Amino acid sequence: MKSIAIGFAALLLGTAASHAAEAWKEATVGGVKIYTDAKGMTLYTYDKDGKGKSNCDDKCAANWPPLKAAAGAKATGGWTVVKRTDGTKMWAYDGKPLYTFVKDKKAGDTAGDGVAGVWHVAKAD
Repeated sequence: MKSIAIGFAALLLGTAASHAAEAWKEATVGGVKIYTDAKGMTLYTYDKDGKGKSNCDDKCAANWPPLKAAAGAKATGGWTVVKRTDGTKMWAYDGKPLYTFVKDKKAGDTAGDGVAGVWHVAKAD
């Protein structure tokens, strides 16, 4: 019975990790490795966010949709889950919450890079 419980726990952990990995991926755009969402849309960081805290709500979040995390999402590696003021969860990398940009129309677009001097492409290590 104990081995069944251990096997089940390993299955659950593996499933959580695979769900996390499905939320983002790496891509190369203009010779630079960046992070994208699962659809290949560029991810951005916002200078006005705190470490592990999103300060992009309401109209900001309408233009810069957060990279949503499932309710049961768990941190993995440098990836963490941030609870937003509206109670939803989003992904962060290295403590920086991640967003897409509504003006990016296709995978590989980086129209949000440098907007207002506070939005930056999330570069992969």
